[in-house]
Amino acid sequence: MPYNTTAIPPRKEVTGQTQLPLTRVKKIIAVDPDITVCSNNAAFVITLATEMFVQYLTSEAQNMTKLERKPRRNIQYKDIANAAAHQENLEFLEDVVPKTTTYREIKGKAAAARARVTGEKVPEGAAAADERPSDAMPNGKRAKPTVNGNAPPAAANGLSRSRVLSSDAADPSDQLELEMRQAQRANDDEDVDMAG
Repeated sequence: MPYNTTAIPPRKEVTGQTQLPLTRVKKIIAVDPDITVCSNNAAFVITLATEMFVQYLTSEAQNMTKLERKPRRNIQYKDIANAAAHQENLEFLEDVVPKTTTYREIKGKAAAARARVTGEKVPEGAAAADERPSDAMPNGKRAKPTVNGNAPPAAANGLSRSRVLSSDAADPSDQLELEMRQAQRANDDEDVDMAG
């Protein structure tokens, strides 16, 4: 059965009724510690202003869908984020509705920030998602010389690795196991009696 995707047009005449539930708006207002008393008329006006804001936000988001190469009828999250980023009067929503980014971009920014914190030289292409860093291997993976500032052990539990690849190539639990082994080796020297 197809979805009903026809838009509900805003009302032209004033009816004294709101689309949003007035009691829920009153409850939200009551949660705010700065507001002690709110009259029914004020809650009604806040509800109408909220409805007008939601209608404006969705109309701007729909304009963003029309600007795409392949226009759609349905509004998605990215359309609202684009509207908040491109409309001057919606800039206050940029923190609430941020633009989505790819995992690759986040990973590159994190690597660049980590390199700055540790004092290593930041490769020029490491922060950009579409460029390969200078230490990249031909298959797109990066050699990982250190783990948490320590060189990887040559043999761990009888298994040896010539090099450790970046986190997207290795098993996610490898990092945790390595840290546990390092902590265990450090604690082997200092035995603590746990008996009461």
